[in-house]
Amino acid sequence: MTPVEISIGKRPPSGPSEPVRRRAPWHLRANALVVAWLGLTVATALAGEGLPAPRWLLIHVFLLGAVTTAILIWSEHFTVVLLRAQTPDPRLGLTRLGLLNAATVAVLYGVAAGPATIAVGGAAVVVAVVLWHAVALVRLARRALPGRFSHVVAWYVCAAGALAAGGVLGGLLAAQAGGGVLHERTQAAHAEVNLFGWVGLTVLGTLFTLWPTVLRTRLSERTRRASAMGLRLTVPGLTLLTGGLLVDLRWVAAAGLVTYAAGTAAALVPLVEAVRARRPHTGAAWTLGAGVVWFEIALVVNAVIVVTRPTGEVAGALEPLLPLVLAGFVAQVLLGSLLHLLPAVLGGGPARFKENAATLERGWTVRLAAFNLGAPLLALPVPRPLTLLGWALVLASGAAFVVLAAVTLLRAATPATPGVRRPSPVLAGVTAGCLLTAAAVVVAVSGGSGPATTVVATGAKTVEVTLSGMRVRPSVIEAAPGTVLTLRVTNTDAQRHDLRLATGERTPLLAAGQSATLTLKPLGEAVDGWCTVAGHRAAGMTMRIVPTGTQPEAGTEHKEHGGMMSPLDLAAPMSPGWKPYDATLRPAPGGSEHAVEIRVDDRVVREVAPGVRQRVWTFNGTVPGPVLRGRVGDVFTVTFVNGGSMGHGIDFHAGATAPDGPMRTIQPGERLVYRFRADYAGAWLYHCSTMPMSQHIANGMYGAVIIDPPDLARADREYLLVSGELYLGEPGSDAQVVKLREGRPDGWMFNGTAAGYDHAPLEAKAGERVRIWAVAAGPNSGTALHVVGAPFDTVYEEGAYRLRADDPGGAQVLDLAPAQGGFAELVFPEPGTYPVVDHLMRNAEGGAHGLFRVGVR
Repeated sequence: MTPVEISIGKRPPSGPSEPVRRRAPWHLRANALVVAWLGLTVATALAGEGLPAPRWLLIHVFLLGAVTTAILIWSEHFTVVLLRAQTPDPRLGLTRLGLLNAATVAVLYGVAAGPATIAVGGAAVVVAVVLWHAVALVRLARRALPGRFSHVVAWYVCAAGALAAGGVLGGLLAAQAGGGVLHERTQAAHAEVNLFGWVGLTVLGTLFTLWPTVLRTRLSERTRRASAMGLRLTVPGLTLLTGGLLVDLRWVAAAGLVTYAAGTAAALVPLVEAVRARRPHTGAAWTLGAGVVWFEIALVVNAVIVVTRPTGEVAGALEPLLPLVLAGFVAQVLLGSLLHLLPAVLGGGPARFKENAATLERGWTVRLAAFNLGAPLLALPVPRPLTLLGWALVLASGAAFVVLAAVTLLRAATPATPGVRRPSPVLAGVTAGCLLTAAAVVVAVSGGSGPATTVVATGAKTVEVTLSGMRVRPSVIEAAPGTVLTLRVTNTDAQRHDLRLATGERTPLLAAGQSATLTLKPLGEAVDGWCTVAGHRAAGMTMRIVPTGTQPEAGTEHKEHGGMMSPLDLAAPMSPGWKPYDATLRPAPGGSEHAVEIRVDDRVVREVAPGVRQRVWTFNGTVPGPVLRGRVGDVFTVTFVNGGSMGHGIDFHAGATAPDGPMRTIQPGERLVYRFRADYAGAWLYHCSTMPMSQHIANGMYGAVIIDPPDLARADREYLLVSGELYLGEPGSDAQVVKLREGRPDGWMFNGTAAGYDHAPLEAKAGERVRIWAVAAGPNSGTALHVVGAPFDTVYEEGAYRLRADDPGGAQVLDLAPAQGGFAELVFPEPGTYPVVDHLMRNAEGGAHGLFRVGVR
């Protein structure tokens, strides 16, 4: 085999003095972004609990900000250098970096502060930018002459594919798509594919050439074969690992991880040979080597977790491992790479190279020791003082590099001028370090409430607190001033949660069934609490402790941080005596003439959501009103009686008639006869015809007319779901009308109650044909009816079949605009519990959600 010497960032030989060359601005700007993100990482860690979702923010500021930016910069650099390709237009690279960093900020802001749509949009842009980057690398490779190092580009492209998958999973997590164990499995897959795919594959591909260069040794032909073998194993292994976690196949995930580990072992063989040829002798080499060692340790621990834990518990078990992976592996690989590469790409001649390298490696032995002593303390179950010591060691080492890198970049940006004295790097470093620390301290202590006051203890009280269904229960705790509260916090949800109080007390992250106890200081003023898991606070996991005798803000129990109305507590129990609207749809009665009386009652008080009762306007005392069913050609004679307190009317969409007479508004005590012939089949809306119509519909004055198609086949069960918006408050009040006009419902409902069929599931048996009729009452929202786990084989919408049972295709939603109707049919494959939802997920999470309880036939 023929040895090959490469020079990626190789130290220039000493020689005669050369004119100092100013580095082109591309690398200065690009690498300044990496250093800035590293500085922000240190500041985020120091700010800690002063930030929302502090752990999530710290991880993503580092990984999505610093690491992803560095990968985009250096993977393109290596591709150009190794393939001797034409340098691409730097404006394209800067454009990608600008979009990436803007999208990263959107993700960070959207998850930490909301709304989730900002985070989802940011994640989509991140995925798009990285895929664009992969395409750019492929184009560079195709335009270059065939070379011995083209295999490195394949690793970068596969890594980009991994980030695309991780970004999609991250967007789903930010949108709170799925729940319970599915959420946990998605989170585990998201972590694995990002850490071992996006970062791991990039690192392995880069080390093939970077590691021998750092050691100043030679590269042999064995590297190419090891690279091919490693890629053939790691990529399928990562795919199996991620897929197995998502679909709950633990042994598939374990097999994938073992395959991935075998691929990394094959890829590391040339690296071990390089160490045998020449031992590490620089700070860059030792830092890179330490990062690779921690990478292998993390793989072993990860394998133990995946093999021994159910897939739904993997994410929770990985939590303690993350600091070790991020600090020990990812951070050290990044810092080691920058120690070697920054002096080379910044240029400036041999003298400047030596000066920059000496600056960056200043005190590297102390920094390396601090980093590798601190990293395990972050993951091991040690007393809190030792954990804090670990953070201090890691952050001090990282901050030192940030300061030295900033000095180096500033030096490169300012060419030396004879006779002009440059500021001392030591002085600049000390100044930058002081500014960075001061900024972090300001962030950490911002938002304080001023001098603390001493409150004398007057008693004690213990409260049981549960975390479940995106709620903290009770959401409001009242106690006398001076009470020493003890909160026994239990997570009864499948997802992991914690509870943090504004006074600083917090539980650890609790898995399903775990508990923790918080003891507060004597109560002096109101205290807010929330779950710190990303997105959970915005979803409504908040609470408030209020001293008795004080006046909490109006509607505190319905507000979230920032004063926005929070979702209803849909998992709370229904009130005693509550009965759901009967969704069972009975067959059309015999005969072709149907006489019906519909009476207005606008004084009815009903439970519109769990524990929430309010006055509604009704037809015959129910929301929705009575169902009219018949066949094509049937005649309906409706006696409409206004038994309410104001004028009302009625409008049947199923009949063709001039609206002037039968749809007119009648006053309390009056009646009219509305006669129509059902000439067309379909699921039709009827509603109050009095203006403002949106207000009357929104408060409950709607119902359905079902006219069977002539060829309607028999079904074992038929149900009717009428979707509608929920506006809390007194009907017709100014506050309710404002929300209605602005399109801000407090929730969404099936058949007049938000989440009603979660508490009273609809019944069916496996193998039965079930027909679900649906009408979208609005007034402004449609519905996308979906049954989780059971596709539709028949869909009928607005008077026509879109799909029949003998067609080869299937359907996933019955999609209706406001006032539209239809039905869908399905056969439940096996016993179980099947959610039925409006797949407009905001509507589903706001109450348009129910359950089918399917038994054995």
